[in-house]
Amino acid sequence: MVRIKNRYLLVNILYPELEKGASKTEIPDVISFNQPTTNALSPQILLRGIRAGVAELFGDYGSGTIAISASTSNVVEAVNQAPVKYFSPATSTFILRVSRDHYRIAWAALSFMNSVPIKNGKNCVFRVVRVSGTIRKAEEEAIRRAKEIVVKARREAGETGESTLDKIFEKAEHGPAESTKDVLMVDGSDGEEEEYGSDGDG
Repeated sequence: MVRIKNRYLLVNILYPELEKGASKTEIPDVISFNQPTTNALSPQILLRGIRAGVAELFGDYGSGTIAISASTSNVVEAVNQAPVKYFSPATSTFILRVSRDHYRIAWAALSFMNSVPIKNGKNCVFRVVRVSGTIRKAEEEAIRRAKEIVVKARREAGETGESTLDKIFEKAEHGPAESTKDVLMVDGSDGEEEEYGSDGDG
């Protein structure tokens, strides 16, 4: 049996432009740059935007290369085969599964996308921060980066008293929201432990 090899792209949605009417001193730069994405953006809408970007850059060839190859009538299997394996509006992060042979096409399309793919979407940058052979490695990197942003934000705030940042984190700790690690979904079907590096293609 031939096993289809995939690549998992960890992507951050960044917002380099300050919103109109927002003061730069209200929140740290690292928080405004990594701000949450609107709840109107869903994995399906995101995937539609990526496919539109691929079609615009690479035409029918590109659309065909990133299309889902396996079609199934089982709804559970169809959900498990979804190309967007994880999406978090709170951290503006998602993991995209693409065929190993064509992941660069999806990466190129993401690089050219300049706004959230919804009506009147904000200007943004889609930044691929990790390419991995397993979803586990992509998840570990997502967790590491989320922790790093929290540390940078606290350092940038630099206040010992009750700051806006402390209030944000206090609400997150006492609220019903789960931690980033708990929210990440694991694709148990992929036991491939290799990781993509610049020296080889895994």
